[in-house]
Amino acid sequence: MSLRDLLYSLYARRLAASLVGKPRPQHVGVMCDGNRRWAKEMGYVDPNDGHRVGARRVRDVLRWCDEVGIEHVTLYLLATDNLQRPASELDPLLKIIEDLVTELAAEGNPWRLRMVGALDLLPASTATALKAAEEGTANRTGGVAVNAAVGYGGRREITDAVRSLLHEHAKAGGTIEELAEVLDVEHIAEHLYTKGQPDPDLVIRTSGEQRLSGFLLWQSAHSEFYFCDMNWPEFRYVDFLRALRSYANRQRRFGA
Repeated sequence: MSLRDLLYSLYARRLAASLVGKPRPQHVGVMCDGNRRWAKEMGYVDPNDGHRVGARRVRDVLRWCDEVGIEHVTLYLLATDNLQRPASELDPLLKIIEDLVTELAAEGNPWRLRMVGALDLLPASTATALKAAEEGTANRTGGVAVNAAVGYGGRREITDAVRSLLHEHAKAGGTIEELAEVLDVEHIAEHLYTKGQPDPDLVIRTSGEQRLSGFLLWQSAHSEFYFCDMNWPEFRYVDFLRALRSYANRQRRFGA
């Protein structure tokens, strides 16, 4: 082991030890940003190589979450806005996401997958692969529950939730006026893509950008945020632990 590796290992152990007995997020949202930028900075001819390396980093992060006992992770893999990219960019990215999700669902892995997003906006082959991964892991127990946000937009999710709520109410024979009298935030929350799950305690975004970009707009009302300057493929175990340390040291205020 080189001196650099030894120092890294010691520092990681020190960070991990500092988290013992500290508050830990139950649900973490991860915005896997900066893959193409990283590929360009590293001199790759094909920018999709950044996404391929980023996909490997996703697997690492899920293992780290397993190790520290985080129960839910939501991965922002593809926004609805990204669907407007040229086919030369979008098609390889969709294939990388298909391969990633299929691998996460493979036998021997502990993760339970849920697809969160407008799958009807995706190519049929991609939607089929994502649904198969979700169905194939539905009965797993233990391990992190993983939401793969593909074709996802926060405004679209809220719109879909309200639409679903209206359809449900109409099917039960109710009127709009009756719904308006009783409507509250829980009615909408029960129709979100992440229904039945706790809202994220912590949202991590890489690449140095400090905005939500439509990610979990409803669910992140009381989330803590951690922004890091490195691009997603560079995100290391110590960066993950630093995010948890930052979360543990905050005084959470569920309001103003």
